[in-house]
Amino acid sequence: MPVQENMTTIRSNIGLSTAICAVCHEGFGVDERMVNSNGQILHERCFVCVQCFQAFPDGLFYEYDGRRFCEHDFQTLFAPCCKQCGKFVIGRVIKAMQANWHPDCFRCEICNDCLADTGFVKNAGRALCKKCNADEKTKKTGRYVCRKCHTYIPEGEHIMYMGDPVHPWHYNCFCCGKELDHFCRKKDTELYCLRCHDLLGTPICGACRRPVEDRVVHALGKAWHVEHFVCAKCEKPFYGHRYYERKGLAYCETHYNELYGDICFECNKAITGDVVNALNKCWCVQHFTCIGCNISLTLKSKFHEFDMQPLCKKCYEKMPMELKKRLKRAEQGSPAKTPTKKSTT
Repeated sequence: MPVQENMTTIRSNIGLSTAICAVCHEGFGVDERMVNSNGQILHERCFVCVQCFQAFPDGLFYEYDGRRFCEHDFQTLFAPCCKQCGKFVIGRVIKAMQANWHPDCFRCEICNDCLADTGFVKNAGRALCKKCNADEKTKKTGRYVCRKCHTYIPEGEHIMYMGDPVHPWHYNCFCCGKELDHFCRKKDTELYCLRCHDLLGTPICGACRRPVEDRVVHALGKAWHVEHFVCAKCEKPFYGHRYYERKGLAYCETHYNELYGDICFECNKAITGDVVNALNKCWCVQHFTCIGCNISLTLKSKFHEFDMQPLCKKCYEKMPMELKKRLKRAEQGSPAKTPTKKSTT
């Protein structure tokens, strides 16, 4: 470690005539300046680096095996050189990979995280952190490596916790304390056994049987992941679009009509009785009603089209004049909308 000494002028009343220099073993002149270094008295000319014989700048020197060195010579002779930055290492030295390093220079070669206090793994001549070493093993073998014990995990028996693959038995259920298996579930930041997780009320997807923790679709009496609620025929997700139900299955409009026929525009179910065809849509007889007052309309009823649905004459008359003009212009440019009725078998 560096030591700084103060040079002091010794006066005659201290007994200068008896003082002897610890280096040259000679006495001191009456007004000669002397240096006190760790209890040793030295001439100012003798207080120099033993390697280059130069005075110490500001009295700062490094002592090793009882000898004093200037900073440059001490580092050249004794201080290790960092493999990363090429500079001398003063203080704490990391000895690894057959080299010396500053603590902040010894880093993972992949993620650049500091390894001085976390440990490292030698992989193909590289110093890697434990996480990157596990990732490299996974890439090479196709098998997950547990981030807790750093051993391989049997296929299909890993869980992902805090973004890392781990053996589930390293953890216990947050609720009941039971050791976990790979069927466990995570809610927020905690892990639960399957039984305790189900008691939390988290919906289970009707397709994959896993918990729905983000957006949920409720349909057909079940809960679904958005991407798992699909047409039973083409298997394309509905993503919020209209679906049609038949015998517990959901279909898109195209494939429902292809398989089962007419769908009521109002109730979204197959029409089993008479069908009203109006406004290029199909309706159950009881569902062909005014969009304004909900009164039932018949084949003889006069109505107007509003928002793609029928509007009775009374509701039409209550509308602002400008809106009525626009509806009338739209009707004049569209084909006749007289409703027809047919029976289904």
